[in-house]
Amino acid sequence: MAEWFQDNGLLLGLALLDGLSSAGLIFLVAVGLNLVFGVLRIVNVAHGSLYAIGAYAAASIGIFLAGLGLPDWASIPTLVLSAALVGAILGPLIERFLLRRIYAQEEVVQLLVTFALFMILEDVQKLIWGVQPIHHDTAMKYLGTIDVPFGADFIPFTNYQLFVLPGFAVVTLAGLAWFLRRTLTGRVIVAVTTDREAATAMGIDAAKVFLLTFTFGAMLAALGGALSSPTAALVPGIGAQTIVLSFAVVATAGLGQIEGAALTSLMMGLGRSVAVYFEPELEVVVPYIIMVLVLLVRPQGLFGVIETRRV
Repeated sequence: MAEWFQDNGLLLGLALLDGLSSAGLIFLVAVGLNLVFGVLRIVNVAHGSLYAIGAYAAASIGIFLAGLGLPDWASIPTLVLSAALVGAILGPLIERFLLRRIYAQEEVVQLLVTFALFMILEDVQKLIWGVQPIHHDTAMKYLGTIDVPFGADFIPFTNYQLFVLPGFAVVTLAGLAWFLRRTLTGRVIVAVTTDREAATAMGIDAAKVFLLTFTFGAMLAALGGALSSPTAALVPGIGAQTIVLSFAVVATAGLGQIEGAALTSLMMGLGRSVAVYFEPELEVVVPYIIMVLVLLVRPQGLFGVIETRRV
C-alpha cells in the first residue's frame, strides 16, 4: 500500500482536487433540478439546456466585454450576472407559458413536454452560437494557480477550480438551507412542498411559489454552466451530458433532498475523477454504478423518504 501511494500519490491528489471542483459544478445543477422537483413535482429535462445556455451566454458576454477593454477581474462577476440574466428571462417564460399548462397532466406527459423543450433549446443554441467550440478562460487565468501541499510534494492547481467552484457550491448549500428554514418565503415554499392543498386553503398563492422556485432553479442551472465556461471549451451536447448526470445525483440523493444532493455530488465527482486518472474506461459509468448500488439498498435514495400517495 505504501509503495502504491508513493508511485501514485500525486495522481491521487490531483484526482481528489479535480473531483472536488467537479462536485461543485454538479451540485449547482443538481440542486436546482432537485428544488424544482421538490416543489413543482416535475422532472425538468430541459434543465440541462439552461445549463448550456448559461455557459454560452457567460462566454459570449465575457468575450464581448473583454473586447470593450474591461479589466480581467470583471470577468468573474460577469459569470454570475450572466447566469442571473439567463434564469430571470427563461425561467418565468418557461414556467408561465409551458409548465403551468401541464401541472395537472400525468408524469409521462410532463416528461415528454420538457424533453421536447430540451430538444428545441438544443437547436436554438446551434442557431445562435453554431457548432464550433467557444472558450473564454479569462476568469481562471486572472486568479492564477497555487501549489497545493500533498504529502511531501506540491500539486499545481488553479485557484479558480480550487476555491471558486467549491466555494459557490458551499455558499449555495448554506444559503438555501438558511432561506428555506429561516425566512417567511422559504417556509411558504416548504409548506407548498409538504402539502399543496392545505397551503392553498390557507391563502398561499401556489402559482407564485411555483414561478419563484422554477426561476431560482433556472438561475442555479445557468450558474453551473456559467462557472464551467472558463474551465473547458463549449460544444453542442454539454447540456445532455449534464442533465443525465444530474438525474443520477437526484435519484441517488432522493427526490427533493437538497443536503443529500451535496453529498451525492461529492461522491460522484470524486468517483468519476478517480476513474479518469486510474481507470479511464470507467469514467462514464462510475456515477451510475454508485446510483445503482445505492438504489438497490435504498430505492427511495440515500436521504429520501417513502411517501404515501393520496387517492
